[in-house]
Amino acid sequence: MSKKSIGFIPLRKHSKGIPGKNKRKLLGRPLFTWVLTEAIFSNLNEVYVFTDDEEIIAYVEQHYTWTSKVKALKRSAENASDTASTEAAMLEFCTNEPTDFDVFCLLQATSPLTNRHDINAALLKLQESTLDAVLSVVKTHRFTWSKEGSPLNYDVMARPRRQDFEGLLIENGAVYCTYKTCLLESKNRLSGKIGMIHMPEDTLVEIDSETDWQLIEQLLISNFKSQKSARRINHLILDVDGVFTDGRVTFNKEGEFSKIFDMRDGMGLEILRQHNVNVMVMTSEDSEVVGQRMKKLKLKDTFLGVKDKYSFLERLCAERNISPKEIAYVGDDVNDLSNMLRVGWSLCPINATKTIKYHADIVLKKASAHGAIREACEFIINYNLRFK
Repeated sequence: MSKKSIGFIPLRKHSKGIPGKNKRKLLGRPLFTWVLTEAIFSNLNEVYVFTDDEEIIAYVEQHYTWTSKVKALKRSAENASDTASTEAAMLEFCTNEPTDFDVFCLLQATSPLTNRHDINAALLKLQESTLDAVLSVVKTHRFTWSKEGSPLNYDVMARPRRQDFEGLLIENGAVYCTYKTCLLESKNRLSGKIGMIHMPEDTLVEIDSETDWQLIEQLLISNFKSQKSARRINHLILDVDGVFTDGRVTFNKEGEFSKIFDMRDGMGLEILRQHNVNVMVMTSEDSEVVGQRMKKLKLKDTFLGVKDKYSFLERLCAERNISPKEIAYVGDDVNDLSNMLRVGWSLCPINATKTIKYHADIVLKKASAHGAIREACEFIINYNLRFK
């Protein structure tokens, strides 16, 4: 009989090192959503976001309705203080939440390099062994010293070469799995017979300072770019404001009134679809004007009001069996950045933001609403000729 496993992501509204860090945008996404997305697509049965921040609770309830796995719960002020331990929050959840489960998996938002494979590895090791708990570690080849000036793990007179040094196993604070019975009995995330899973050395970094934040950001970018490889482009995903339009909008007393679109872009998309490339639109705005324009263009895959575009892209790929490497994405601002890094090809108009232009694979010569999409279509058609 399989055991029910839950993920638990504790978040505090107030943090000292980086104020409001859990909601701060990392590559265009709130920090906590990085580990949340990986938890959703892991083998966990349910995932709980446990926080005293009402804005985060509202965000989860509004933007993760597409999955039944996620639930946001209110954390008490007492267990969200600077002095409260993570264990106190874990025990509060286990005591007050009536959910029945067997395996408890603690995940930390400050470790955004954690991926679904790490989570699955911890769950598998726990459930296919006689262990009581499993934690994630990193192997590092560092020499340690005592405060008295004595080496702790090597002989200074016989300094080992890196390839001959066994190294150290260091807790990276990313993943902890245990049984509910063990947690309630020991009141600790780790107890009894403990096992380990190994994660890459770069996951040793946890976000506690601005320096950590900058380092993690560069590691994420590097990881995404290292996964890119040549594939035929079978899907094109487009943002709207700043891609279809020039980013400007007119309002009247009823609200949004009009946006400017380029008719040449529509023709380019029609020709692209004749070359067997599926076109999708993904925008954070829930705009009736946009909906009408996409209906006119006969773009059935139009997704409005998508705030966490990265999670939505992961969902699309999973449901439709699409590899991100066969997708081209056109965006213009930081809320598109994580998706642009994730896909096979990223493009942006010449008038995109500086950050987007720096990371895009192709910076188009045309501006948004002035032929940028048409130019992107022509690039894809020409690029795909090499795969015939």
